[in-house]
Amino acid sequence: MGRPIGPPSDEAFQKRVILTALGLLTERSQASLIVDFPDDDPREVADPDWRPPVTPRRATGHGPALADAVLAELRALAPAYAQSCTRRLRSTVGLSGLPVAECGDYVAAWLRGERPPTPVADMSSALALRFAIDDLKAYALEAALVDGRPSSQQQGDWLWNGIALGAALQVLRRDCLAYDDERVKAVAAFFVPALRVPTDG
Repeated sequence: MGRPIGPPSDEAFQKRVILTALGLLTERSQASLIVDFPDDDPREVADPDWRPPVTPRRATGHGPALADAVLAELRALAPAYAQSCTRRLRSTVGLSGLPVAECGDYVAAWLRGERPPTPVADMSSALALRFAIDDLKAYALEAALVDGRPSSQQQGDWLWNGIALGAALQVLRRDCLAYDDERVKAVAAFFVPALRVPTDG
């Protein structure tokens, strides 16, 4: 948004952000160094007329069924994503260097319990997974901008509590944190924002 410490001219909000960031310097645990600031831009309000691009349908389960649900959802989001990009003249999707469909296939393979080789030259499979996930999150959130002006809270609730992709990323985070590979464990911390991680892990 171009305002990493808060909205312009809101000194009190900006001071809270800075003090919170500086407070991280006293933390001893490495895991606690990745935190989300708990408050949104105070000027941001929910759009009561916003409608998500796909009907929220929380997928449950594990493995192939969840992978298939994510792939179907990504296909359903394609028209809204394309329209959103046309209207906004930009997209943040592309970190992995892969087309969205390939990101989806790669993440789906991990959901099925596979350990697929990296689809990106000169990138570890763990880092490719992280970047593919970042692209899929951006894809869904940008598709959500096609109709109305949802707040980040509305978008986050839809992604993390409403659709298959959010459920899948929670599962992948939990599974990858249990891997023996330290690189996979390290990237798993980035799959889900700290405020969206269930309290039971």
